[in-house]
Amino acid sequence: MKTIKYILTGVLLITFLVSCGKKEKKQEEGFTYQKVKDESTEVSNEQDGIVTIIISGNDQMQFDKSEIKVPSGKTVKLTLRHNGKMGANVMGHNFVLLKQGVNVAGFGRKAASARDNQFIPKDSENDVIAYTKVIGGGETTTITFKTPKAGTYDYICSFPGHYALMKGKFIVE
Repeated sequence: MKTIKYILTGVLLITFLVSCGKKEKKQEEGFTYQKVKDESTEVSNEQDGIVTIIISGNDQMQFDKSEIKVPSGKTVKLTLRHNGKMGANVMGHNFVLLKQGVNVAGFGRKAASARDNQFIPKDSENDVIAYTKVIGGGETTTITFKTPKAGTYDYICSFPGHYALMKGKFIVE
């Protein structure tokens, strides 16, 4: 338990220090991002029954979308981008789509000790519809999955301590 407190304290301290620093925009060589509208609830693209979604996380523990709407009966191709600079061991992010009725806080607490399984607790794998691997600054990962039945689902980043800020609603219409 003390280890988790130290990890969370360290993550919060690093986040504070990074967010207070001088903001300079640098273009890293060979590293670009497509501009995605903030807080967009619309899907990026639908082609041949595949819905393409791009969601980004940053070093301030924020997703760029708090709500995602998709039509039912489709295949989703979701790309997670980490727009930050910190590594996966310090400020890793993933996308975890939870089944309806799953307690987000309870799942997040259990996930903190599941480092060896991409922060997905082995005894809670049945609570998850889909998830990406954990990525660090400058990295991108993509998953493909079928939309669940119509309804509202929670998505989070399950990296220790992130679920409280990095969360949103996945709405299947």
